[in-house]
Amino acid sequence: MSLTLLTVPCLKDNYAYLIHDPETKATAVVDVPEAAPVLAALEDAGWRLSDILLTHHHHDHVGGVTEVQAATGARVIGAAADAHRLPPLSLELHPGDAVSVGAEAGVCLDVPGHTVGHLAFHFPQSALAFTGDSLMALGCGRLFEGTPAQMWESLTRLNALPGNTRICSGHDYTAANAAFALTIDPDNTALHDRSAGLDAAHAAGTPMAVCLLQLERDTNPFLRAGKTYIKRLMGLADASDAEVFAEIRARKDRF
Repeated sequence: MSLTLLTVPCLKDNYAYLIHDPETKATAVVDVPEAAPVLAALEDAGWRLSDILLTHHHHDHVGGVTEVQAATGARVIGAAADAHRLPPLSLELHPGDAVSVGAEAGVCLDVPGHTVGHLAFHFPQSALAFTGDSLMALGCGRLFEGTPAQMWESLTRLNALPGNTRICSGHDYTAANAAFALTIDPDNTALHDRSAGLDAAHAAGTPMAVCLLQLERDTNPFLRAGKTYIKRLMGLADASDAEVFAEIRARKDRF
């Protein structure tokens, strides 16, 4: 039985994600930008929180952890490498370690770039990946600590997951990301179609931070840095994939 996913809007454009195993009744939350929306969603669903999974240390992903942990008694789970700047951890993880929600086993992935201790969580049976501020809908996170080469390697690692994987990222920046993506890949029909549907989706309250990996492959310029025609459009025909990614990231930072 697959995990049930509940997307919880927080702050201005952040998301927390509740994942629930209907068989065992175990429930985890991935990141806690603020406590009140997460606690309200748990109460509404009638779920008891067992685990708090953290992708990285930034306050807009961990700001509500202490309050939620105090209210629920849930374990706090995060990267051993970042234990010194995360809320106190009940369990420290290393890349490649198993992480489970109820009966479903997942794995934590090393995805540095946005920060150097950033983790993602992949649950293959449910085709879910929680990517925080690494791979994002139509974009990727800013490189606050890591290098372009690190982020490109991280995105390549995530891009190797099955195409039906739902990518659950930490923010909804899709409107701005789509506008930028069209400057890199202006003739991409799938990108134009996706961009055209964003206003209606936002108006309907659809959580656009959740998207299929295959759609990202088709439309996200940060995953398409290796495409020959993208390199030519950018005047970087002879550059490596990582170099093209670095230029796309630099252009987005100036956009």
